[in-house]
Amino acid sequence: MASDDIAQLAESLARTQVGDGELSYKGQGLKLDTAQSAQELVQDIKEFQGLRALRLEGNTVGVEAAHAIAGALETKNQLQCCYWSDMFTGRLRSEIPAALMSLGTALMTAGARLVELDLSDNAFGPDGVRGIEALLKSTACHTLRELRLNNCGMGIGGGKILAAALTECHRQSKLVGSLFQLKVFVAGRNRLENEGATALAQAFKIIGTLEEIHMPQNGINHPGVSALASAMRHNPQLRVLNLNDNTFTKKGAIAMAQALKHLRNVQVINFGDCLVRSQGAVAIAGALREGLPILKELNLSFGEITEDAALVVARAVQDKAQLEKLDLNGNCLGEDGCIALKEAMETMNMGDMLGSLSDDEGEDDSGDSEEDDSGDSEEEETGEPDETEENGVRKLRTYLLSILWQVPSPPSSPRTLDMASFFSAPSPDRLLNLGAKRTQLIEQQVDVSDTSKTAVAFLKISSVYQEEPEVRRAVLESIDALLKNAFASSSFETYSFISTLMVMLGLHKIEDGTKSVPVVPGHLVALEHAVRQDYFPQEHMSMLEALVSRHSQAFESCASARNNLHTTLQRRISQQ
Repeated sequence: MASDDIAQLAESLARTQVGDGELSYKGQGLKLDTAQSAQELVQDIKEFQGLRALRLEGNTVGVEAAHAIAGALETKNQLQCCYWSDMFTGRLRSEIPAALMSLGTALMTAGARLVELDLSDNAFGPDGVRGIEALLKSTACHTLRELRLNNCGMGIGGGKILAAALTECHRQSKLVGSLFQLKVFVAGRNRLENEGATALAQAFKIIGTLEEIHMPQNGINHPGVSALASAMRHNPQLRVLNLNDNTFTKKGAIAMAQALKHLRNVQVINFGDCLVRSQGAVAIAGALREGLPILKELNLSFGEITEDAALVVARAVQDKAQLEKLDLNGNCLGEDGCIALKEAMETMNMGDMLGSLSDDEGEDDSGDSEEDDSGDSEEEETGEPDETEENGVRKLRTYLLSILWQVPSPPSSPRTLDMASFFSAPSPDRLLNLGAKRTQLIEQQVDVSDTSKTAVAFLKISSVYQEEPEVRRAVLESIDALLKNAFASSSFETYSFISTLMVMLGLHKIEDGTKSVPVVPGHLVALEHAVRQDYFPQEHMSMLEALVSRHSQAFESCASARNNLHTTLQRRISQQ
């Protein structure tokens, strides 16, 4: 068999997994703008008999292409699983809802009965949720068991729309006798905050069949946590609860502990980086003693828990026969407390279940770590700061001390929360370690009044770009945060910024001895993303297009990214 034939066969087998009803275009990096560009995919869908799963992750689909794909899906009534994460990279926000509506309408027309829908890593915002609202309310989702919307930027508004759609789906399914029984819900990194979380909690109460809830990094504090805790009681089959990197404080932790006492099937609890504090930890320990008989993992890391409270937690897990891991890293135990905790676990023959304590923050001698948990009216009368303010002051104090004493954070530290450490040695890990707060940190800590500093920040952020979805998303979100902040400033000069950027990339002659940086694909990918977002007026895009065309030899090491940028510039110029 000729090598070309072998390659074609391998590609065909990679796309179509014969026997399991799955057609996969996963991770092929296809840029599908028009119906013509999607023709091969459309034909494969049409010819695939018994299609049950369609994977489109890691490609980018425009409105026209989505419409063509939708046309092919209108006859696929056996489709059950749509793996459509990371599918709109580089698209305008206005494109995504229209594309989602086309695809959703096709599924409804086909009479599909979905079991799993994954739209994670698509930054579609509240409007994107509108794009799937009709689908979620329809009979196509009455059979839905897993809904994954991680890192979609839904915000409060999107959370409310989603909650209403899920509630309506449950109501309609009940009327026709096919009860909606969602089991897995994933919506981390969506900026849901208290209002969005509370709306979803109301939907969870009604649904009542959830087995896994993953909502990390959503800016939720105790009112939202308490609402979720109340909803947990109505989902007795819950096995996994992940609320990592939200802000419980004592109030939220106690509310959650009360709910956990009523749950018998929970196996994994992740309340790491949730500031449960000592009293909250003790309350959770009480829930451990009264319930949670099959618990396997408990994460209470980075919660400002002291030695005494940690020991109470340790003693509370001693009868958990299925326990595999207890994580109390990054708390306030101190050296003696770490030793005491290890000894306590070893005495119970559970020493190998205790996670690392390498990031312990030392004994808490502030004496007022629980003060922000007083009632709202009491806070007003005493003038004490609320938990959000205190948390912000605590983080700001840590940041200022690190600057004053010039103590650099370890390169791999997951607790790094400032842009200076990233800019000192840019890397994908450092950008990811900034977490969901990275856009806020960029807005607060990057000086956009100086075009040179803005250009340097742009190049350093984009230099760490990788095709890996999480890194790609982090880079493009950071670029958006930088440019939105810059263009919001009346003193920001677009021409000066672009000119400086071109000088630094070596596309302008340099008269002052400024050294240019080596051009990497990420620079051009980020620039193309910026061009797509309406940041630059036409005359500036024309200047960019001329420079990119004239200096094509400068991009020899990243020709594909250069060609994409050039094509996008030409299309945007022709549209204006």
